Amino acid sequence: MTLTGAIDFRPKLAGAISNYNAKKFKEDLVAGVVVGIVALPLAIAFGIASGVSPTIGLLTAIIGGFMVSAFGGCSVQIGGPTGAFIVIVYNIIMQFGLTGLAIATFIAGLILVLMGLFHLGTVIKFIPYPIVVGFTAGIALTIFSTQINDFLGLGLKDLPGEFIPKWGMYLSNLGSIDWSTLAVGVVSLAIIITAPKISKKLPGALLAIILVTLGCYFASMIWPGFTVDTIGKRFGSMSTDLPTPHGFELSMTTINALLPSAFTIAVLCAIESLLSATVADGITGSRTNSNTELIGQGMANIVVPFFGGIPVTGAIARTMTNITNGGRTPVAGIVHTVVLLLIFLFLMPMINLVPMACLAAVLIVVAYNMSAWRTVVSLFKSPKGDVGVLLLTFFLTVIFDLTIAIEIGLLLAIVLFLRRVTENTQIRVYGEQLDVAEGTEATTHEVLDIAPGVSVYEIDGPFFFGIATKFDELMRTSMVDKPIVRIIRMRKVPFIDSTALHNLEILIKSSQSEGIQVVLSGVNPNVQEALEHAKIDALIGSENICDHITKAVALANRIARQ
Repeated sequence: MTLTGAIDFRPKLAGAISNYNAKKFKEDLVAGVVVGIVALPLAIAFGIASGVSPTIGLLTAIIGGFMVSAFGGCSVQIGGPTGAFIVIVYNIIMQFGLTGLAIATFIAGLILVLMGLFHLGTVIKFIPYPIVVGFTAGIALTIFSTQINDFLGLGLKDLPGEFIPKWGMYLSNLGSIDWSTLAVGVVSLAIIITAPKISKKLPGALLAIILVTLGCYFASMIWPGFTVDTIGKRFGSMSTDLPTPHGFELSMTTINALLPSAFTIAVLCAIESLLSATVADGITGSRTNSNTELIGQGMANIVVPFFGGIPVTGAIARTMTNITNGGRTPVAGIVHTVVLLLIFLFLMPMINLVPMACLAAVLIVVAYNMSAWRTVVSLFKSPKGDVGVLLLTFFLTVIFDLTIAIEIGLLLAIVLFLRRVTENTQIRVYGEQLDVAEGTEATTHEVLDIAPGVSVYEIDGPFFFGIATKFDELMRTSMVDKPIVRIIRMRKVPFIDSTALHNLEILIKSSQSEGIQVVLSGVNPNVQEALEHAKIDALIGSENICDHITKAVALANRIARQ
């Protein structure tokens, strides 16, 4: 079976196991245990912030993380729920419920698999950096906004989803701050920030959860009036039974309604996972198979919804933790899911005691790290176009929603690409003499004399719809006197699209009607094949398609003299 070549699905786990040994397992075991401990508070926090229970966040990290490690194309990628999806998941649940989220995640998984099958892994990496930074910074600010209620203990219900009304509600209720809750949040924040300064190996988030939870538990026993909102109070006692798979109904009406959200999840997953893999490759020296990674991510997002899970993607922070602790094969990722599974089965009752303000502090730090504000500041020194794209993407993400920001961001990426390609594609006009070696590194120059009545036009770059109209206008306005022969030099044209072929056909026909002969020069095999499919060779005459400018000028001079 071929799509755009052979199916590119070669999971890294298969290659790692073929030459595995006890030394590698020891390294992967240590890394996997550490990553599992680090992933625990994040999985719980992301689940709650997304509008689902902490159990769902943990199950997503277990099932999705296992599948990403087992079927992905990156040796050290750690998969699970991430902060980037909080906004989109929360909005989907508000509009369509948990069933709508399951369907959107399932469709997103299918889209990711198709992206991998059609070899789009490398294309996703080419999304302009300002757009990625704008998305990330916008998501970070939105995550921060969602945690203010729990951090300050405002106790607000039915908060609006929109950024500006939400902050309006916060500001109008500042008098309702619960000082006990705020103290818990501030202490949690201080522990998370201070822990890495003492030792980079200390998991600040987990340390904060353990110490603050114990502190609140003993404080409530000593001072009966001391109460703060906890996971158990918010969600009730959580079951430790493994969920059984369940299905959901698909209909065209539901698919049409959820397709934009599913597309957003798929694109965001592809961007984040491949960005994480690229960073990992730079540190470990390994090479991620982008298409396999997309297929693996897609498979994870296809399976997770049947267990009630939320979207899965590669997590940069957890992947970096894996690398710094010695993980070098997908086995470390699998070990991390086993650690989370053991915690889920035996320690969940203790999770009920974790204060919500402590989790809010964890997510505030996550949002700060996501914001990459130093990168944003440095990008303001970039060209104005890049700054404009960054700001537009940022404000669309914050003020509207991520779906609109993704769609317009991708549209901007295409427009920017076309603009820059168009600016870099040049069209030169020659008359009287032509230096064959011009535009090359050759030191020997051959100057050709061009006979009166012959015009030479050289296209330097892709000949596509962005250039076709520009070339057509130049062709008609550059020469005052009507030529006898027009040479179109195409030695630097790597490809030609249907619009350019259509314009070229019109130009040849109009030239022939005016008695002007058109000669093509330097046509490469790809362009030649396109010309043959469009029947341009039959229209112009195969004898008028030359492989070198010397032959084309000789032919044109002979026609002009006749």
